[in-house]
Amino acid sequence: MGSENNRLGGRVKRYARVGTSVGGLAARMAGQRYLGMPADSARNAADLRRALGGLKGPLMKVAQLLATIPDGLPEEYIEELRALQSQAPAMGWAFVKRRMRTELGADWRQRFETFSEDAAAAASLGQVHRARGLDGAALACKLQYPEMASTVEADLRQLKLMFGLYKRYDPTIDTREILHELTARLREELDYGREARHLQLFGELLVDEDGVHVPDVLPELSTRRLLTMSWLEGEPLLEAKSRPQEARNRIAENMFQAWYRPLYRHGVLHGDPHLGNYSIRADGSVNLLDYGCVRILPARFIQGVIDLYRGVQQDDRDQLVHGFESWGFKDLSSEMVDALAIWAKFIYGPLTDDRVRLIDESGSGKFGGAMAAKTHREIRRLGGVTPPREFVLLDRSAIGLGSVFLHLGAELNWHRAFEALIEGFDSDALARRQIEILARAGVPEAA
Repeated sequence: MGSENNRLGGRVKRYARVGTSVGGLAARMAGQRYLGMPADSARNAADLRRALGGLKGPLMKVAQLLATIPDGLPEEYIEELRALQSQAPAMGWAFVKRRMRTELGADWRQRFETFSEDAAAAASLGQVHRARGLDGAALACKLQYPEMASTVEADLRQLKLMFGLYKRYDPTIDTREILHELTARLREELDYGREARHLQLFGELLVDEDGVHVPDVLPELSTRRLLTMSWLEGEPLLEAKSRPQEARNRIAENMFQAWYRPLYRHGVLHGDPHLGNYSIRADGSVNLLDYGCVRILPARFIQGVIDLYRGVQQDDRDQLVHGFESWGFKDLSSEMVDALAIWAKFIYGPLTDDRVRLIDESGSGKFGGAMAAKTHREIRRLGGVTPPREFVLLDRSAIGLGSVFLHLGAELNWHRAFEALIEGFDSDALARRQIEILARAGVPEAA
């Protein structure tokens, strides 16, 4: 065990950096709540952003994630957190040399033809350097920042505090399962060996998908804190927005397949549609780059997703109820089913409409905002609900991808694309296929 394990000293330093701002926010919100002071949500949200915005690590990643989950935080908080970008200052060359020496040995430079001193990208848990292998191949080397294990545990405590604050502010959404899910996924993201297996799994699942590209892993140059893979050239999605309509439609088709083919054929979800996690090639195909946040969903849950779709498509209330129960919602009253159905009908609406269209034709430019607010009001009136943990990343992906399709102005027949994916779906067959594929790829089922 090295010097960067989950150390008390590392956690204490992290608490000191975050705790003052978040603790002050907690005190003020408690006063507003219990002393009858007027709540200043905008000020509270701005303070939370300042508490998180200068940090590398999980809190920044969680902030970005929560900004995509309807009702994960108040709207004022979401607006502030959307401004957070995973572009923290990169660690310097001295850190890089120490990390590479620790992971690959003192002769690490001799294992590359070239290795760039400057980071090509800096994200929340690590940074990426361009390199060239001894065979001349272009490589991407992702190095984890120092003391991330301590940072994660400290940040998870702060995250629990933030959820507690929100529960006092608004008890509509019980965030216990959301917290469990984020905790499990963040701890998993520390293990680059696990991410390497996820990457290899997606390479297998998408091997016949010409519109999606998955990097190759170099196991001999990878460890738990260093992931070396092939470098894939492409441009950011936002730069592709100026392409002709047909080209943007092709990009959207490829994004749809990149996320949803593994999900509905194999129950494997890429849970992070963040703009930095993919790039676009000249031909409109997609490079899928980051595999830290992957969820293996049980077959019964995928069946529930399809049941909900059929319930919306056929306006079948029994199907809707069965779908919600398959997801893990419990003890739903008739009124609560109606409230959740508002959101389900919005999400599935484009998939039930057999024509070429935009993913959201409301013209608001804010995917799902109005429907989320309407759903929230109804759920609050009925006393609140506890979303199952599997819901978190699936809903995040749906909203995140919907936003991508809106950015592109893509016009597709979403109904036919979805029907092609779920044609012949068999829950038992999926369960058997999962066991075989995951065992072959060496990937354990997610908790």
